[in-house]
Order: sequence, then C-alpha cells, then structure tokens
Amino acid sequence: MQILNAEQTARALPYAQLVPAVAQAARELAQQQIQAPERLVVPMTEGGVLLAMPAVGRDFSVTKLVTVHPRNAAQGLPVIQGEVVVMDTASGRRLALLDGPTVTARRTAAVTLLGIQTLAPHTPKTALLIGTGAQAAAHVDALVEHLGLAQFWIAGRSLQAAQAFCAALQARHPHARATAMAVSEMDNVLPATDLVLALTTSRTPVIPAHIGAQTLAIGVGAFKPDMAEFPPPLLHCRQIVVDDLGGARHEAGDLLQAGVDWAQVRDLSSVLDTPLAPGAAVPVFKTVGQAAWDLAAARVALAAIQRSN
Repeated sequence: MQILNAEQTARALPYAQLVPAVAQAARELAQQQIQAPERLVVPMTEGGVLLAMPAVGRDFSVTKLVTVHPRNAAQGLPVIQGEVVVMDTASGRRLALLDGPTVTARRTAAVTLLGIQTLAPHTPKTALLIGTGAQAAAHVDALVEHLGLAQFWIAGRSLQAAQAFCAALQARHPHARATAMAVSEMDNVLPATDLVLALTTSRTPVIPAHIGAQTLAIGVGAFKPDMAEFPPPLLHCRQIVVDDLGGARHEAGDLLQAGVDWAQVRDLSSVLDTPLAPGAAVPVFKTVGQAAWDLAAARVALAAIQRSN
C-alpha cells in the first residue's frame, strides 16, 4: 500500500485531472454506478464532528475518516484531520492511504471549479473570498492555477486576519493582487466581482444579498443544518444548484433555514450535459461534499502513483 503525506497527496491531485474526474464521478453517481451513502456524522466535544464517508465504484472504493473541530484554529491546531483509504473494489486490497485534509481541500476546490465552468456566464477574472482558513487558501490556489485569476478581495472576520491571508496569498502567487477587508465592511462597500465564494462555518449568512445579477455566488463552508452562508432573499430569487441533492437536503443549513422549494433545486450532474437556460441572473451554487468526490480524487492519485512507479 502506498502512503502519501500531505505534500505528496497534493502533487498527485493536479486540478487539470481532478476537475474532469469529479465531473465523471457526478455522472456515475447520478447513474448509480457509484454507491455512496450519506455521510455518517457523529458529534464530538467542543463542537467537533467525526465524519465517515464511504464510496464504492466499479474500479476503486474509498473510505474517508476525518474529524472537524472548528475551535482548533484558535489553538493553532488543524481544523480538519484524517485520512482516505483507497481499495480495489474487486478484491478489497488496500492500495493507498491519502492525506484526508489535502484530499478534502483539493476535491472541494475542484467541485467549485466545475461549478464555475458549468454555471458562470464567462471565465471569471475577479473573486471575493469570504473566509481566511484552509479552504480559502486551497480555493485561491485552485483559481490561480486552473483559471488564471489574479485579482482577489479577501473578507475576514477581522481586517487583521484578512491582511495576513493576503500577505500569504501574494507570497505564494507574486503576480496576484489581493485586497483585504473585514466581513462587516461588505454591507457598505461591496466590490464588483465575477465570483463570491463563502468558505466559513458561520451560523449567520455572510454572502451579501445585493450581489450583481451576473455574479456567481458559491457557498462552500457551511456543512451542518445550523450553519448558513447564503441569505434567504438571494436564495429565493435565483436558481439553486447543489453538488449533491441528497446531502443538501440534510446538511445545507442555508437552504433548510430559508425553506427553499426543493422541487426547484437542481444538482450538478443534471446541468453538466443539459445547461440551464440563460436567465436574468446567474444561479447560486451550494456544495456540501460527497464521498464520490473523494473517489474521484483517489482515481487521479492512483494514476499519478502508477506513472511514478
């Protein structure tokens, strides 16, 4: 069995291969060629949760076991910890052990990239990111590496957190421009931008309701029923697309709290090959995560391992 650390896992998951792999997994999931039950969520102390996420494909199978402790950040500890076990479906033979937080960060960013490619009216040039954690960092890297974005606004819980994030961003991507702001400023000063990405565990909406009609808003961070990043007025005036309909019905707190009409909610697989009709406003995209996306990442990582052997 190959064991990959965080750096090795990241190198094995280039977005050029990961994004189409997620698209293929979405189609297979819709066609029931991937079996992936809703994730098991077990509460832990200090607001943490234990997540167990299995997925079985015709070729490979995975089980991701991770813990999420939002309060860890204040103590200088990782918020997400865990691993992904990759198995041969035919024999159950263990093939690889991947770093769980790295797989989660990169496949989540890949789902966002796929959503952008599918739903945005044009290739975005600018983005406002709300949040300054690990997912925000992964999304910046993905947007720069895969789409060539070079202009960002970063909104943090505090201006100092946003400034520190911007400094780190520009150290990794010297050609990029990043402007820091506090989340509280967005009510009065909202930059005109192609994308708004929320990457928080907030329990109150952080995405402004008054974003432009051609701005694609994506909610990534809220993954429990008591969390919310989208404001209800925005959800009620736009077409809603989710990465996984089954998971969203149980975990997308934004949609649950807003009381959306689930009959009108589309999932990503349904719009990949049948695009939405153009409207006055672009859709909003909500992701909650799915073990099938981990399986997609495992396929890409195994192919990279085979090429290196």
